[in-house]
Amino acid sequence: MPKSSAAIVGGGAAGALAFLAVVIAFVWFCRNHCKSFSNKNSETGSSNPSAIVELNRGGPDSGARHGPRLFTLEELNQATKHFDESSLLGYGSFGLVYKGLLRDGTVVAIKRRSGAPRRDFVSEVTYLSEIHHRHLVTILGYCQESGFQVLVYEYLPSGSICNHLYDAIQFVADTRSEPSTKLEFKQRLSIALGAAKGLSHLHGLKPPIVHKNFKTANVLVDENFTAKVADAGISKLLEKIEEAGPSHTPSVKFFEDPGAGSSGVTSEMSDVYSFGVFALELLTGQEALHIGSLGSNESLFQWLESRLSSNNLVDRRLTGSFTAEGMRDLIRLTLQCMSFPAKRRPRMEMVVMELERIQEKEMSMTIVMGEGTDTITLGSVLFT
Repeated sequence: MPKSSAAIVGGGAAGALAFLAVVIAFVWFCRNHCKSFSNKNSETGSSNPSAIVELNRGGPDSGARHGPRLFTLEELNQATKHFDESSLLGYGSFGLVYKGLLRDGTVVAIKRRSGAPRRDFVSEVTYLSEIHHRHLVTILGYCQESGFQVLVYEYLPSGSICNHLYDAIQFVADTRSEPSTKLEFKQRLSIALGAAKGLSHLHGLKPPIVHKNFKTANVLVDENFTAKVADAGISKLLEKIEEAGPSHTPSVKFFEDPGAGSSGVTSEMSDVYSFGVFALELLTGQEALHIGSLGSNESLFQWLESRLSSNNLVDRRLTGSFTAEGMRDLIRLTLQCMSFPAKRRPRMEMVVMELERIQEKEMSMTIVMGEGTDTITLGSVLFT
């Protein structure tokens, strides 16, 4: 081969290798970039994602932006009629919660507490606002003015699952009136699965986020009854911005992991315990507060374990809407989540997998066999 031809061939090969190296480097960069992004954004979605996109734009005078929107107190005053009592939704760990209507027509939930402006408040809210998941309530923005710290969230019209599970139940002379919304077993399974996915996503972040205050009141549902976990990361935020130490205390201690109570050290397994209490409320239709009217030395785990053969364990409103096998599997999972010591509990990702299995089997069995098992006979078939 002539030298000129060899040089051409050699040069071409070298060029091809250089081009291939560039392509490989580009693919490697893209894969790592996408992986980093998906760490915070999994099953991304919202009941109204377009509204979130609009809010992130920050309005016509702010230009394109990423992260949370900085609201003015004047905007939020207008949205809530100057934080009028008629706009009040309730009270949470961050303070009073109001329903607000922004100028562009977007309905939001606004949480307000007293507090001086702080940089770490902004940095923590910015981080939390970047976490998007179909089963987590999204932070849209914040405000620090006039001695207040304010968080703005997406609004879920159907509120807390408490409103549909037990708030409307009235105990009168051993009888109870039925709530306005009847949640059948498959709906409760779906709600449990959504909440589990939200917690599992938080635990899968690097570093993981431990909710620390997971409870039924912090499981909200949208108009389609899609469950979303609220107040994710708020406990950590409050720890950072309260100089004298956290002044807030969870309002419902029955959800707290007893194993972490003495040391004050919480982990992902503490959230798993809280999820078990949530599942227990879904099963019984009762607040843990009422279930907790038990002996001082009796745990919720012992309470449930001692009533596995009782005909009064399962919410009577579920009669005819479940199979005995599906109910048995959910009760077993609930017990596992509340087990002691904590290392015996499943991780949330395993809870998700088991709930998906239970849900899929329950759907297929009720389609084939029809809706099914009466609670009168449940005690005899649960654990034999």
